[in-house]
Order: sequence, then structure tokens, then C-alpha cells
Amino acid sequence: MTKSILLVGVGGQGTILAAKILTLGLMEAGHDVKMSEIHGMSQRGGAVSSHVRYGSKVHSPVIERGGADVLIAFEQMEALRWLGYLRPGARAVVNSLAIKPVPVLLGNAGYSDKIPTELESKADTTILDAQGEALALGNARALNILLVGAATKIMDLHDIDWHAIIANNVKPAFVEINQKAFSRGQELV
Repeated sequence: MTKSILLVGVGGQGTILAAKILTLGLMEAGHDVKMSEIHGMSQRGGAVSSHVRYGSKVHSPVIERGGADVLIAFEQMEALRWLGYLRPGARAVVNSLAIKPVPVLLGNAGYSDKIPTELESKADTTILDAQGEALALGNARALNILLVGAATKIMDLHDIDWHAIIANNVKPAFVEINQKAFSRGQELV
């Protein structure tokens, strides 16, 4: 049976690195894994999504609407935008961070403060202050790996040496903080 993980955020949040870490861990566990990423205007804070699908045999890297088992959202609005991709009974791990896009900052659009409530009403949702937790550990940018830690706990992906995968795929100066962030993410769920 194929499982699908959808990671969504905005440029600069580490969505693609998080997808890479998940992909490598799942490959290490012996799964056939396919990954696809869409960058959009990611360098300017635009939407970024990565699809990770794994199982005994995966034919396509793309998750269809209503097909994701897990949504990992690095920002609230992105979680809401991609909610339709979750299958019934799926789980969502969402960073409580709200990054207001330019139209909102210019006063041409709104940004609801009720997004967490809406997410929780439509999916089994865990909302974390991932950025705050990562900052408390020493580096707010480790929020991506903290969310991966939370998701792997929810998905029961315990028999993978995630700390070694992190050590082999982040810059040496950031290995320890990312390993701590991963562990903290697992503790939070």
C-alpha cells in the first residue's frame, strides 16, 4: 500500500530539505520512494510544495486531490490551501506561524485568525509553535526538522536512524540543532 506525505510552506522555510530527509529515511527503511517538488516563486516567499510517496512499489510521485495521508504545513494559510489534498482520516501537522502575503500587507486581502479552528474542524490536526520551539532550542530555522520529527512520530516511523540522516544532509554547523529539533518535534506529539 502506498502512503503519501504532502509538505507545504513558503520559500525559505526548508520545505524541500524536510522532504529530502523524509525521502532518504524512507529509502533506508527499504521503501520504494518517489518525491516531487514545486517551487513556484519560492525565493520571494511564494508557495512551495513537496510530494513524498512511499510503499512497496510507487508509480507516481504526485499526490492527487484527496490522496494524502499526512500534511506537514510550515504555515497556516498553506495548510488551509492544501487541505483538500487530504484523504478522509488523514492527519495534519501544522506550524502555527502566519506569514501574511503581500496583498494582505497592502490591505487588499484579509488573513483570518480562525484558520486553526477551521483546520481542526476538517482534519485530525496537530498545531505546533514549531518556530517558537526551534527558537527556544537555538535556531528558528530548525522548524522544518522539528515538524518532520512530529510527523514521523504520528506516522510510527521509528525504526529509521533519523539522526544519522540529518547528520549526513545538513551543514556540519547545524547538525546538533537539527537533531535536537527533530527530537523535540517527536516529544510534542
